[in-house]
Amino acid sequence: MAKLKFSPRQNSKRDAFYMTGNLFDLDPTDSEPTPGPRHQPASGNLDLESEIHPSIANFVMNSRKTAPRESLSPRSDLELELTSQTETLNFITFGSGSSGNCAYLGTRTEGILIDAGVHADTVKEQLRIHGLSTRNIKGIILTHDHTDHVKYVYPLIKKRTDIGIYCTPKTLSGMLRRHSISRRIKDYHRPIYKEFEFSLGPFRITPFDVSHDGTDNVGYYIEFSGGTTMAVATDLGCITPRVDHYMRLANHIVIESNYDARMLANGPYPMHLKARIAADNGHLDNTVTASFLASIASEKLRSVYLCHLSQDNNLPELAVETSLRALAEAGFTQVGDATGSIESRACPLQLTALPRTSTSLLFTLR
Repeated sequence: MAKLKFSPRQNSKRDAFYMTGNLFDLDPTDSEPTPGPRHQPASGNLDLESEIHPSIANFVMNSRKTAPRESLSPRSDLELELTSQTETLNFITFGSGSSGNCAYLGTRTEGILIDAGVHADTVKEQLRIHGLSTRNIKGIILTHDHTDHVKYVYPLIKKRTDIGIYCTPKTLSGMLRRHSISRRIKDYHRPIYKEFEFSLGPFRITPFDVSHDGTDNVGYYIEFSGGTTMAVATDLGCITPRVDHYMRLANHIVIESNYDARMLANGPYPMHLKARIAADNGHLDNTVTASFLASIASEKLRSVYLCHLSQDNNLPELAVETSLRALAEAGFTQVGDATGSIESRACPLQLTALPRTSTSLLFTLR
């Protein structure tokens, strides 16, 4: 064993050490480990020499050299960086269109799926490629009961008894009535109701009414625990007051820009299908979406994702150009393309069209 020796002029430091155990009050230049027998202090007095384990003595001698008090903190820079990356909100889509819709919204550790119309194997593989996992998924929220939004919901959750399917009771009923989906999904159902907020993973989510010809269609206003907000309306035929309300609150928007009116009018679709698409409970024309975006754009709005583009009646370039033109006319001329390039990051607002049948970039939402 070794002991710490204090000189007579170090009485205050000696007392502090024995009374509080505060090793950092010691001056390593004035104390040194020395061998010797153990001295028992007299009653009421502290001996100048007391036995100390060598590891403690070495710690006292080297602590100020290796870890100055002012540099100590509960979390290192590396830990802070990793935590920051974990808590960053990410958004990625695996398809957006009539052939299938599904997106992941969340951090590197937990998140949700929005709709489930893309093959489960594709979703799992793309999550893995982007450093994510199905283990991250805390639940699946469904917008409505059309096949391109719900077809693969059961394969995605059948081995995950810990997660649920969040949709209105009427939407669940429509799924079971209109599609050949396993009735076991009832065991995973978590009923939600329009305008009633619920919590899921790191989010607070409010479903709101949208105008479409599915069963009890909803959009979602999603609040991240870090303060970022997103509004999602994938299929809608017109801008209702509730859509307008929640879109104005959001930092990030996912909104349909389904067709170009001229392409639809001159295209091969039969008249009844053209009428359905153009109806108030059908889909949104590029110009309607663009005009709406121009009316709500503000410093709060950071990104817009145009979704559910028609394969036959639209082009990604046309949808983006229509919205860019309307935004420019409203005074918003600095709009990036959401690619993450230096030029794009310099712009306060990002705008892009989500791929119809392939996986998008992994977007970081701030």
